[in-house]
Order: sequence, then structure tokens, then C-alpha cells
Amino acid sequence: MNIKLSQKQIGQRITALRKIKGLSQEDLAKSVKISRPSLAQIELGNRSVDILELQKLSMVLGFSLDDFMSKEFTTKQDIEGKVEAKSKKVDERISVPTLQVKKFKNVLLYILERCAGKPNVGETVLYKLLYFSDFNYYELYEEHLTGAKYRKLPYGPVPQKLDTIILQMIDKGQLQRVKTEYHGYPQTRYLPLEKADLTELKASEKEIIDKVIEQMSDWSAAAISNFSHMDMPWLASKEGEEINYELAFYRDAPFSIRNYGDEIEEQ
Repeated sequence: MNIKLSQKQIGQRITALRKIKGLSQEDLAKSVKISRPSLAQIELGNRSVDILELQKLSMVLGFSLDDFMSKEFTTKQDIEGKVEAKSKKVDERISVPTLQVKKFKNVLLYILERCAGKPNVGETVLYKLLYFSDFNYYELYEEHLTGAKYRKLPYGPVPQKLDTIILQMIDKGQLQRVKTEYHGYPQTRYLPLEKADLTELKASEKEIIDKVIEQMSDWSAAAISNFSHMDMPWLASKEGEEINYELAFYRDAPFSIRNYGDEIEEQ
């Protein structure tokens, strides 16, 4: 029995089929000759799919249009996908962020080394520099940088367990906490008391952090908070909940750091 599917349902079914096939968004987008941001919007349910695109998707993902549009589709796919279910679960586990405390401390020290002298870099700016370093790295390389988990709070994304890590670093004489004022407002700043161990950072990791620092470290707390509030991972998350790294793949300009400029979508 065929049913009228919403854009969101179509997107969910395409996402499920793509993952069962073990394809990345980039692989599938290239195969059906649309841009990766367009596929991301389809999977999110924000963009409709025309019949020609659906036919191309059916050829690449191996489904019949009748099955795809049927009410029983999910059950059928569960049965067909049983063999691949184990490998799928392993893939999902791999993408779950695991905090690398030593790496996180060195990233924090490195950012502070480069930015501690800037009067605008208090806690608010620091949190956002960490957030964009982590999520930009994940978007580009599909691997975690520090593995820190971020929660959606009113002032923007905040790394979890940060207070505990900072207290450890203060106790070990790696950081100093300073209470000050900036433009008449109270500000908490952190000063590095030792250098980051750069052998802990890959060249690709340092490059991403450097780009974030160059782009945003001179912004005011209000400016960088407002910018983070327009980023898809923050927008698509619920208040107080953990922000899913996978949402970085649904970014559009100016947040996406992948170069989509050369991809021309075939209509």
C-alpha cells in the first residue's frame, strides 16, 4: 500500500538506505550528481526530491519506487538489512565521541598560548573557539579532534566536563584563572602557565585550530555567540541536550568549511 510521504520521511528513508549501503553523503551525492549540501538538506527533510532524483537514488541505493513509497518499507528494510546490522552498529559506535583528556588539555593550552593576550578572550570566546575547532575538524575529516561533548545552552555550545579539566590544570600549575572586567562586564580569563605539547597534535589538527583562531579570536563574546547560534549543529539541537557531531555535515555557507564552490548541481 502506497502512502503520501512527508519530506522528512523521505529524507529518513534515504539516510537509512545510504547507511545500510555504507556510503558517505559525499559518495551518494556524486553518484546521483547533486551537491553534498543538497543531499544533506534532502536527508534533513528541508528539500523536496523530484522524480528524476528519486529514480537516480533508487538505482544507486537499490530500491524499487513502489517499495520505497509503501507503508511497510521500514519493516522490509529491517529484514533485508539484518546481515549488515552488526557492521552498521560498529560504524555508529566509532563515531561516538570519546573525550581524549590529554589532547583536550593541549588544544586548550595551544589556543590560550595564541589568544591569552587578547582582552576579548574570556570564557565565552574560549568555549566557542574550542567548539568550532572540534566541529570544523569533524566536518572536514569525519574524525574527532578532542572528542569533547558539547551541550546546547542559552549562551551557545559549551564543552562538558570543562570545569573539571580546568580545575585539574589549575591544581597542576598548568593554568591560572583570572577574574577581571572587560567593557564594564565581569570576565573570567585563563592564562597558560606551560606550553602545549605540539607532538600531541597532528598537522591537520593544528591547521584547523589555527584557522579558527585567525577567523574568530578577535570577535567579541556577543559576536562569536551570535555566530554559534546560527550554526546548524546548535540550531538543530534541543536546549540542554548534547549536540550531535553528525549535524556538522548539514552546514551551509558560511559555516561549512568544505569547498563546495566547484560543485555545480545538475538540475
